[in-house]
Amino acid sequence: MNKPMKYNIFHPDCPARVFFEKFADKWILLIIYKLSQEAQHFNQLRKSILGISPKILSQKLKILERDGFITRTVQEDSVIRVEYALTALGYDFADTAYQLKDWIELNLEKVMTSRTKFDAIS
Repeated sequence: MNKPMKYNIFHPDCPARVFFEKFADKWILLIIYKLSQEAQHFNQLRKSILGISPKILSQKLKILERDGFITRTVQEDSVIRVEYALTALGYDFADTAYQLKDWIELNLEKVMTSRTKFDAIS
């Protein structure tokens, strides 16, 4: 079993902070979720993630590819198409992201109720 490296996430120079900055992002999490269901082409992702612009989708896919979470495969048919798929690292991260998604869905009503109460007295 791999022993985790010792990082101090509370130190300002810790590389884990950069990871948090990138991956605690709504678009990254939604892309990971969609790709965990199946490999998809750029336009499939764009259409299935409502509200994301092509520019932002492209930027986020490059981040994920650079960090080893997805692969990008060019398919040359009559039209060149690019397919994106999760790597083993991407699937491992997706498992953790699913836990966060499930927690949010389970507790969202409580959060919304708390916000309403807070806003009523503010």
